[in-house]
Amino acid sequence: MASKSLLAAPPRVVNIGLRAFAADLAARGVPVAQVDWRPSRSLAPAARDRTSRLLAGLGRHEARIAKANAEGLRRMLAAEPVLVDVVPARKAMPGLGDRMLLHSGPPIEWRRMCGPMQGAVAGAIVFEGWAPSLKAAMDMAAAGKVAFHPNHHFGAVGPMTGITTRSMPVMVVENRAFRNRSYCMVNEGLGKVMRFGANDDEVLGRIRWLREDFGPLLGAALRAAGGLELTPLIARGLAMGDEMHQRNVACSALVLRALAPHFAREAPGAETLARCLAFIGGNEQFFLNIGMAMGKAIMDPVRGIEACSLVSAMCRNGTDFGVRVSGTGDEWFTAPVEMPRGLYFPGYSEKDANPDMGDSAIMETIGLGAFAMASAPAVMGFVGAGRASDALAFTGAMGELTVGRNPKWTIPALDGRGVPAGIDLRKVVASGVQPAINTGIAHRKPGVGQVGAGVARAPLACFDQALSAFADSLGIKK
Repeated sequence: MASKSLLAAPPRVVNIGLRAFAADLAARGVPVAQVDWRPSRSLAPAARDRTSRLLAGLGRHEARIAKANAEGLRRMLAAEPVLVDVVPARKAMPGLGDRMLLHSGPPIEWRRMCGPMQGAVAGAIVFEGWAPSLKAAMDMAAAGKVAFHPNHHFGAVGPMTGITTRSMPVMVVENRAFRNRSYCMVNEGLGKVMRFGANDDEVLGRIRWLREDFGPLLGAALRAAGGLELTPLIARGLAMGDEMHQRNVACSALVLRALAPHFAREAPGAETLARCLAFIGGNEQFFLNIGMAMGKAIMDPVRGIEACSLVSAMCRNGTDFGVRVSGTGDEWFTAPVEMPRGLYFPGYSEKDANPDMGDSAIMETIGLGAFAMASAPAVMGFVGAGRASDALAFTGAMGELTVGRNPKWTIPALDGRGVPAGIDLRKVVASGVQPAINTGIAHRKPGVGQVGAGVARAPLACFDQALSAFADSLGIKK
């Protein structure tokens, strides 16, 4: 009887893994639930045994690690990030001297930089007046006449190429719970921009406008407002369909709504006011850079907790992916960065794409972006990650890598559960599941710009290295 009932019902299909198998069914109107699954990575027996020994050794310190992780999570959840000002980078970061340039990701030298990173560097050198042309700028960088440093080493972050120089305007986020500050360049807008490696006169002219007009006015508006509290703003954005990495429509609009009266009072004239408000209103990714500075401000107090296995930073520079873990301090663990998988703008394809880059993975580190995909199901299709209905499972899978949830940032589709919070190094290694990161895709050649959007994965080799160093920090013998 049960079998007859089963056969009488329409087929219900669950496709596990490769999406291509579901494509034909979907094209014929058959509902298919996609499960994003990958087979466990294949390790050589010696490596597998070594990893097992390290995890077993860490298991003997479980109480100590659990206590440290609870403290790390407490600091994350206790954060009070407030956007307070916009100032020149040299004022925010006094150590940022002349002929110094900050970039995204872990440390890297000029010769190993990818095409878009080199293009953005050349543009920034011309912008600062250190060289008269892009060709002269590249020669200058190749000759070692510019000092390169990661944004993270200066309390800063930057999207994609992440280029930051002394005169660029940076937004200041203060974590009032711990009295630390973090910084991020003002978002340039959409289209051909420096963060994607573009560097022509239009690009440099826009950054000059940000430095001379928009940045000072935004700073004045923030000071007049007494700062903009970000935790409640994020909470509203999640309820309105943002995940804060690829989709920032709601939060960008909320910033505009909150600051527009202060812009009006502080603007030197109607034309300047109109242009500044139109700039924010026409840039759906305006909030991303604010969120990144917020993420850095939240995670910096988590660094350096003894025996804490929480990931304190993830970033990439187009060549290397870098991970930091709380219990091992400021040490970077790096591996070759992977190519994102996603959708491309008309006229472009995978052959045009650069490997993943940017400090924006700080959003996933605090539980947003790909970890909060359930709040923004529309993003699933935009980044080629699956159907809107897959978003819940996506967030669920990322939640398996964390130690808790953030009750301040809840997802309506999960019945009000908080976003996953606190990526645990041990869970990543033990499961073999790579943390997902929502991302833009840059053209591999300098000067072109963005060609698509997708999802990238953090390489497991970073976490394997981190596990070994973390075990060392606890005196575990290999």
